[in-house]
Amino acid sequence: MKIVVLIKQVPDTAEERILDPATGRLDREASDAVIDEITERALELALSVKDGDKSTEVVVATMGPKEALKSIRKALSMGADSGIHVLDDGLAGADLTVTASVLAAALRDTGADLFIAGNESTDGRAGMLPAMIAEHLGLPLLGSLVAADIGAQSVSGQRATEAGTQDVSAAYPAIVTVTERFAEARFPNFKGIMGAKRKPVSTLSAADLGDTGQVSSSVLEVSQRPPRTAGAKITDDGNAAAQLVDFLASRRLI
Repeated sequence: MKIVVLIKQVPDTAEERILDPATGRLDREASDAVIDEITERALELALSVKDGDKSTEVVVATMGPKEALKSIRKALSMGADSGIHVLDDGLAGADLTVTASVLAAALRDTGADLFIAGNESTDGRAGMLPAMIAEHLGLPLLGSLVAADIGAQSVSGQRATEAGTQDVSAAYPAIVTVTERFAEARFPNFKGIMGAKRKPVSTLSAADLGDTGQVSSSVLEVSQRPPRTAGAKITDDGNAAAQLVDFLASRRLI
């Protein structure tokens, strides 16, 4: 079996994230770059399959700047076999339409049985990219799963909804997206870190992938969140309850 995992390098959520008002994009220099945790969980699912069947091949793929190679190398140190890096300055700030077209083109000839991704990234939180890639490739999508069973001929899983739990399945090839209900990623060991340096990474440009579509959306304006102001402080001098009621009523909270 061959599994391709889509990973994404994002700003560390533990640090402050800043929008560049000039470009409307996230300032990726303002904080450390890490593999998005949800895509690490996707990778862990693939590696757990490899743990049970050593013939399983796990490939990681991403689109991003030169620095994204560090995330690919980390994924390789965790146990992935090879990587695909779509690298092109012309794709900086690409919207979902272009990103989906580019990644679909990069994945189309991989011969993978299964593609695994996170349900949504922590920077964009659009949650639409896997479905758009599935549409480009003409593949079934099992999205936002809370559990998965990867078999020899098909993949099945469960999706939680407000009404209950859905049982879903699809024959290969297929695309699966995972939620935070899946296991956290393993830590790379020293052997894995050293071995990752020798594992192959294919670098592709937009020209290598042919027609990647046209940008269909753009950011018109970005503004900083207004600073928080100090709240009202009520000192209980015997009528604090009345002051509190008046405060809540003035804001139509009661």
